[in-house]
Amino acid sequence: MTESKEVLILASASPRRQQLLREAGVAIEVHPAHIREERLPGEDPVQYACRLAREKAQAVAQAFPGRCVLGADTIVVVDEQVLEKPGNAYDAARMLRLLSGRAHQVTTGVSLVDRQGKTDTRFSTARVHFRKLEPLEVERYIESGEPMDKAGAYAIQGGAAAWIERVEGEYSNVVGLPVLLVKEMLRDKAGR
Repeated sequence: MTESKEVLILASASPRRQQLLREAGVAIEVHPAHIREERLPGEDPVQYACRLAREKAQAVAQAFPGRCVLGADTIVVVDEQVLEKPGNAYDAARMLRLLSGRAHQVTTGVSLVDRQGKTDTRFSTARVHFRKLEPLEVERYIESGEPMDKAGAYAIQGGAAAWIERVEGEYSNVVGLPVLLVKEMLRDKAGR
């Protein structure tokens, strides 16, 4: 449970985020946000992730005044290019070829709206190093269907785990939610 024993509203349908929070002892209710997820022209990748997290949290907070709401958004960046969820198998293959044999950044924006409606938005970035991928393993991974609802077209906790040479930063951030950062934000909120 959170330090204040209250139930946190998670503005996300992500089963990975739900699991991470529950494993961290945070009691949650799930009420996904339905916002338009589109990068603004010239928007910095970190600002983009933070804006989406904030918009998700604030949208759900409007429906639950007086409750604490957490929103999050994860993006993958390589060569200044934001890799979101792939639109189809071709797009997933393109992304995985871009990531093959190199490092990329995974940034998660996290936004917490407290009971008074105040919003605290922060982010966490990890650097992930992929080994060189063979075309056949990329093809098989895409056939599994796993990459289709994941930023960057992979799940570090799933079939892509064998491709990771190392992670610099918080592993849970790459899964979809930086748990240490969330716990810090909840402690800060409780201290107000």
